[in-house]
Amino acid sequence: MTGYARLRRQSPDGEAVITVKGVNHRGLDLHFQMPEALDPYETAMRALIRKMMSRGHLEIRVQYHRNKSDAVASLNTALLDSYVAAFRQAASHTGTVAECDLNVALRVPGMFEPAADQEPETELQAFLLTLLEDTLTEMTKVREREGAETAAVLVERTKSIRTAVGQVRQIRTRAMPAFQQRLRDRLGEMLGGTGIEPQRLVQEAAMLADRSDIGEEITRLEIHSGQLDQMLQKGGEVGKKMDFLLQEMNREANTMLSKTNGIGEQGLVLTEVALGIKADIEKIREQSLNLE
Repeated sequence: MTGYARLRRQSPDGEAVITVKGVNHRGLDLHFQMPEALDPYETAMRALIRKMMSRGHLEIRVQYHRNKSDAVASLNTALLDSYVAAFRQAASHTGTVAECDLNVALRVPGMFEPAADQEPETELQAFLLTLLEDTLTEMTKVREREGAETAAVLVERTKSIRTAVGQVRQIRTRAMPAFQQRLRDRLGEMLGGTGIEPQRLVQEAAMLADRSDIGEEITRLEIHSGQLDQMLQKGGEVGKKMDFLLQEMNREANTMLSKTNGIGEQGLVLTEVALGIKADIEKIREQSLNLE
């Protein structure tokens, strides 16, 4: 589900800004952008996000500016040498007379390296985690508003499916003679053959009977659509559960379509309604990616 939040906060030692952007994703996909000095805190941040979020592609940007640094930092002399050499090469190439400004060079990202094996600071970690939690809470509010709007749309589509399934049940009642005639015709073809063992004949007859009716598919679609409606009305984490339920509903609709051939005009009507059910299922599936 899409979402965005950005919070800035002061601490006695410095200032931090955390920005979180989220887009749709089947799982939880986390991407951090933050200074190397904050790497020791990433594991704790990931654990916190997993507690609060279950789905989404999240980009987490963390900035921290310390009021003063007690840590010993070393000059990245290799980077400085490369910077000065590139500056002089550019000046020579353009015929420009210029001197490298050391103040500008020292502000290049990565020019100062943090002290090696720097251990996480307990107070800083607690500060960053609290700010991250508040930022995620703000983004969740946006996601909840969007989720409520999406769920309302899905409830309407679910009602449309239930209505269509009711129509299919009525059409099936009118089409029963055609279903039964098709079964009789196929059994007649089998009985007209020679050398068919009685046991196999019973098995084939049972299979033909199953393929000549859509009663079970109608019942399952009614049950699944009711479960889907209850799930949406109840709220909470529904995304992954909906994925499975919609797969089952799509399977029943496909089976229903496979059984509507050869029963005349009623079969064409059934096909049209069943295709409409499949279209609604697919639209729900697409929009369900916006739900957690």
